[in-house]
Amino acid sequence: MADLSLHIGFHTPLAGAFTALSRTLAAWRRRDRERRELLALDARAIRDLGTTPQAVQFEASKPFWRA
Repeated sequence: MADLSLHIGFHTPLAGAFTALSRTLAAWRRRDRERRELLALDARAIRDLGTTPQAVQFEASKPFWRA
């Protein structure tokens, strides 16, 4: 007699959700870190980036969840 087992992958959707959540959290951490680094730049570094202090302040003032 054949040995039949019904394996249903319940963990697959959960793993996908965990991966998506992990990527979202990583993006939020990266944005927060980059915006803090922007605030630490001096006027010369801001000019070297080709932007203005006002643009840096605008970007740095966004919450981490906003792109």
